[in-house]
This record gives sequence, structure tokens and C-alpha cells, in this order.
Amino acid sequence: MSVTQERQVTCETVPSSPASPPAQPAHRRFRGKNKTRAWKRDKDQPVSVIRLPLIVDDPQTRDRVEQLFAAAWSLKRALQRDARARVDAYWAGTCRRKADPKEWRTTLGLTRTALEHTAYAHLDNSGHLLHHLTKALALHLADEVWTGVDRHLSADSSGKRAGRPKTGSFWTFTRIPGRARSHTTARKWETFRLHGTLDGHLAAYPHPDLISHLTPVSGSAPEAGAGVAAALALPPRASVLAQPRRLRPPSAPTGRITLTTTSSTATTSTNTTGSVTTGRTRTRPASWWDHTGSLTIVYTGGPRGGRGDLVLPVRLPQGAGRAPYLAHYLNRPELWHKIDLVRRRHPSAPGGWTYEAHLMILDTGYASPATRQRRAQAAGLDRRAGIDGNVSNLSIVSAPATGNPDDGPLHANQVTLTPAEHARLAHDLRKAKRRSRALDRSRRASNPDRYEPSRQQAKRARRRQEAGLPARHIALPRGARVATAAGKPRNAYHTDTLSAGYQRLRGRHAAAAATRTAARKARARQVAADLVALHGPRLVVEDCDIRTWFRLWGRSVAAFTPGQLIAAIEREAIAAGGTLLRASTMTTAMSQHCPCGARVPKSLRERTHACPACGLTAPRDLISALLASCVTHSDPADPATARVDYSHAERLLTSYTTRGLQEALSESTAIDPTPTTAVSTVADAGHAAATPTPHHGERARPLLGEIPQPVPRRPRMRPHPHPTGRGPRRTDVPADRTISPLRDSS
Repeated sequence: MSVTQERQVTCETVPSSPASPPAQPAHRRFRGKNKTRAWKRDKDQPVSVIRLPLIVDDPQTRDRVEQLFAAAWSLKRALQRDARARVDAYWAGTCRRKADPKEWRTTLGLTRTALEHTAYAHLDNSGHLLHHLTKALALHLADEVWTGVDRHLSADSSGKRAGRPKTGSFWTFTRIPGRARSHTTARKWETFRLHGTLDGHLAAYPHPDLISHLTPVSGSAPEAGAGVAAALALPPRASVLAQPRRLRPPSAPTGRITLTTTSSTATTSTNTTGSVTTGRTRTRPASWWDHTGSLTIVYTGGPRGGRGDLVLPVRLPQGAGRAPYLAHYLNRPELWHKIDLVRRRHPSAPGGWTYEAHLMILDTGYASPATRQRRAQAAGLDRRAGIDGNVSNLSIVSAPATGNPDDGPLHANQVTLTPAEHARLAHDLRKAKRRSRALDRSRRASNPDRYEPSRQQAKRARRRQEAGLPARHIALPRGARVATAAGKPRNAYHTDTLSAGYQRLRGRHAAAAATRTAARKARARQVAADLVALHGPRLVVEDCDIRTWFRLWGRSVAAFTPGQLIAAIEREAIAAGGTLLRASTMTTAMSQHCPCGARVPKSLRERTHACPACGLTAPRDLISALLASCVTHSDPADPATARVDYSHAERLLTSYTTRGLQEALSESTAIDPTPTTAVSTVADAGHAAATPTPHHGERARPLLGEIPQPVPRRPRMRPHPHPTGRGPRRTDVPADRTISPLRDSS
């Protein structure tokens, strides 16, 4: 039933015809439910993923992999369009949706099963998809599309639904989901399969340090698993692999395998079972399941493909100390669960893409002995820590849970961007801007009829016309996009002609962005590990909406990434056996109070806390972090139940004294900074006063990393934010007009 037909459905009840119903066409039969209970992974069972780079140097292999991604994207796009049309019909049928929404969704085919059958129909009706795709891949592509549809139709716990399903882009389609292998039937892995063993890979590409340990004694063959055992016995800094630059795919096993038939016998007296060899043997042809050499990804291809198996050799990480990491993921085949084929933009790779296999195992991720020791020590710290995050820095303060100075000192740290990071960030932004301009010029040169000339080019053309000179062709129009009267472009951007140079430059642009993202994640992990090791795994942070910060500061938030840092700290705290709780600013107002309990109102531009009641003077962010360490929750899952325990805060103030607390919050007690991270406390007030402060108005956004605090006149917000959010800064404000200072929402 089409979308147009569904929208014509009325609320009237159509009486059934007395005649016999017409004969229904024969539908395709599908396999029914399992007769036995199907294996299902426990939702609480840990999983982890290892990335295995694939070698796709051969032009024929690369062409086949590219065709596989093109076919998968073609099927997913068709499913997305079908799902979007059915969703539109679902919302258009108001009466039937109100009467019985479940029956209406079933009629339209808005179910997981119906979408999977639609994927099967697309495969059967197409002339080429079955040359590349299997039914198992089609099923998982349909499940991915259904996930987006389900989020749109069904609201989450907060009552929000996702937007209308859309059709993505081919350039953002980077993953083909594989099907999980069977954990109840041996040799059942229907999509991408990993064959070989880690021991065979080490034997095929051993490092010179490993060769001496693999030498068999008195000419005998090495035992199974001897390579892994020898690799684990080497010193931690030793390398175990020496893979060549060009890896050749291994050949499929040939010949026949001899099998010995066994029969099971049971002993009723002891209630045990055993097996006895009957002596009868049989043979079968060898297959990839008998391959015990180097690790290889094998895909059989579509049912109509006649090019044989797609064999992609795997390149393992071969740096020093990688043996325990590889053994954790690859030496236990019984824990292998699923493999996804992933592509990543890489401008220097042939074809502009590199390919990886993401192997999921049913176990936690690898943690080195040093990491486990650090987390065990952090779990033993009896400390309460609080975090105050903002646009350009992150402050954390912790004290012993007892509040007694004899149990430990008070630690205060602040994370900011170093000058080297500022310089590198500015350099990356300049390069990204140059690439963006080059991309725009290339698009305009390839599609000159879709852009208007600039005012200067139009003025020059008019002068030539008035002078009687022939019109000159404008090869690179610099004006706006040709649009309708409503301002909508006449031609969609995805229909533009793009040159090969444009594609290469866009690949370099995407690769640079991915590199910056990976560096930020690594920095966040290192900062989180250092902070949790010092302050303990029991932390409290203000429950702030970082999206509001992005609306106010934009690029500045993206430079420091406070949300990424807080998320990394939460993961590290959980790994160390603790937790990161969130406290609502509406019920705590930590930035507006003193540890003594007095309320000290401050605007956002006031960065120093000065309490007239107890005389405590310290940086505002560190005071907020100190109060966050004193927060208690009635319900840890609900930030609104957070309250500041001012009795505990006053105990800290009394135990450490006002002067001692002031010195602890001002002097450096930080851990050593890493080369890419500044983890340091705030300098003393005299040093901060000697540091030059940029005058307000010199930059559109606040400077990062130039806090040192306290800086009384350092603005934290735009003094005159545009009343409608976006748009240029207002210039019609009188010079003598006074603007009231901004206040915290709390």
C-alpha cells in the first residue's frame, strides 16, 4: 500500500462483503521460531572491541570491498526511504492511529520483522545486490534502520522522541554490521569470519627476539600455544611481531581431513559420561575452519557472486609490550562474538579509504598491570571529591571523608590548556580554514552555473557592457548560491559535480578532524587517570547542560571539551570501583555559597570568592568544587535530591582553618603535568595579579588557558548577548548605557 493510498483512509467502517474473500497470493515462507531456547547474551555481560587493520592493497580486492560497501549503502538507503514513507503514512492516518496504533503499524509494515522482509525483497528483486550481499547482512542493515524508526515512534523515559528518519550520505556510511557467531553450534559464523590463531600469526611473522624462544628442542615440532607462551614470557618492552610492509593473503586449506567417529557412553552409577573411539573413520574436504596460520578475515560473498571468498589479511599492532594485549583479545576464540567491517577516510591510502575489522569479544577490555594497580590504589582512598567544570577549565578538590587532616591533606587541582596546546589548536584551525576555502573554490569551479557572481564581479561585467566590450566568462563565481525567491537553493548540494581533487582534499580534511578527535580522547583518558588516582573514585559534579555553553561560547567549548573530560573521569571512576554523581545547581547553588554556610552572591564575571562572614578568599571555581565534595544525595540517581552538607563543610573549615584552607586552594598540590596536558592548581594571588589580563572587547570569545585565577575583571560571558541567540552583536547600544551584571541561574 503506497503512502498516497494510506492518506486516503477515512474513519468510516467499511462493511465486509458477503462474497467469499479473494484468493491471497502465495507469500514467501520464512523459517519459524527455534524449537530450542535460543542463546542470548546477558545485557549486563561486559563486551569490548579490538580494531584489526586489514590489508587491501590488491586492486581487485579493493574493488570488491568498495563494491561491497556500495551495495550495502544502496540497500540501506532503500530501506531508509521505505521506512520514511511508512512513518509519514502512520502519522497521516490519524483516525486509525488513535483507534489501534499497534494494528496500524502492523498494517503499514512498521515492525522489525516487516522491515527485514522488505530487505529480503529488495535483494531478490535487484539484479546485482545478491552478487555482493548475503541475507544475514541485509537482516542487520534492516535492524539498524529499524532502531532509528523505533526511537522516532516510541518515546524514551523522559518523554522525548527522535526526529523523522532521514536518508544519510554515502560518505558517512562507514560500517557494515556483521552477524554474531553461534555460541551453541560449532563452525557457524554467517557473515565476516576470523580464521587462524594468534599462535599461527606469531609463527608466521615472528620478531627476532621471539625466534630464539620458538626454536624447537632436538628437532621436534613446537607445541600448540608455544608461540603465545613464549611471547608472554618475554620482557614487557620486547616486541614479538615483525610483519612485512605487504602482507599476502594466506591460501585456503586444501586436501581432505580425516575424522575419527566417537560414541558417547554413560555410567549410571557415578552419573558421569564419557566417549569411546569406535575405530571408524571418514574424511571431508578441508575448509577455512581448518586454517591455523596467520589471522585472516574471510567473507564468502553474495549467493550469486562467482568470485570466491573475499580474503583480507590482518595486520596486528606490533609495538613493544603488545603481547598481553593481543593475547587478551585473540588467544581465546570461544569469546569471539561479532565482527563489523569498517572503513575510515585516509587520503594517502589507495582509493582514499582504509579498512578495519572490529572484533567484539565477551569480556572486558584489556588493562595493563600498572593500570590495575593504579585503580586498586585509587579504590582504597577514603576521600570525597568534588568537580566544578566550566568553559575553559575544570577544577577538582578532595579531602578525607572523615574531615580529619591527620587522615590526609586537602588536594586541589585545575585542568587547563597549555600554551603549546593553544598554539597547536590555532595552527589546526588555520589549516582547517584553508582547506574549507579550497573545498569551496573547487565546488564553485566545478559548478559555475549554480553560483551567482559577487557584487564586484557583477559591477565589472556591467562596466564592460557599458563600454561595449565583449562579456568575459566568469570561471569562479564568488557570489551566493542560486536560490529561489524564498531563499532555498535551486539545486541540492548533493547533486553538484565534484572533482577528484575535491574528493582527495575532503579526505584530508576528514582525516585531520579524526586525528584531532583521537588526540582529545587520549588526553581526556590521561587526565582522568591522573585525577582519579589522586582524588579517589567517589566524585560529585554539578549537573550542567553543556549545550547552553555551546550556544554562548561555541568554539571555545569545543577547544577545551569539558564534557569529554567529565565523561572520561566518570568511566575511570567506575573502572576503579567508584561512581560520579551529579548534583543539581538549583538545589545546591554551590557557586553562591561559602563553606561556612553564608550566601555570597556573585555574577559570572566575578571569579574570586570573598566571604564577609568567615573571611575566606579563594578562587570561585575551587570553592564550588570544595562544596561539591560535601554534597549528599537522598537518591543517587536523581540530581534534584542533592543537598550540600554544610556541617561537613564547616568541619573542613574548622579542621584545616580558614588560613590553611586558603593556602591549600591557592598553592600547587598538583600531579606532574603530561606533555599534552596541563593539570595544575591555581597560582597564588600575587602571581595572578602580575599576569597581564586581556582587556574586554579585544576578542569575541574568552581566552582559554590564560586564566590564571583569580582575575576579577576577566569576563566569562558576552556582556551583550544577542537577544535572539544567533546573529551579529548589537551596535545600537548607547555608550553611556550601563548593563546590569549577569547572575548565575542558581
